[in-house]
Amino acid sequence: MATERIFNFAAGPAVLPLAALEEAQRDLLALPGVGMSVLEISHRSKTFEAIIGECEANIRKLAGGTENRIGQKKRDPA
Repeated sequence: MATERIFNFAAGPAVLPLAALEEAQRDLLALPGVGMSVLEISHRSKTFEAIIGECEANIRKLAGGTENRIGQKKRDPA
């Protein structure tokens, strides 16, 4: 089903390239080399840990390479 895309230029989510949406759609059904969706694999699996590690590295890179608290648990002020 083809629909006309609406572009949101307001504050909030940005317009994503169609290729990025198509890749996300494909990988949501089955991750390459895994045969299962990211929604179906264990959050303790090596595959999921690799995804999280790559995401954290990309966020750090986008944030200017500074060390920050990504992935660290918050401490209770006690």
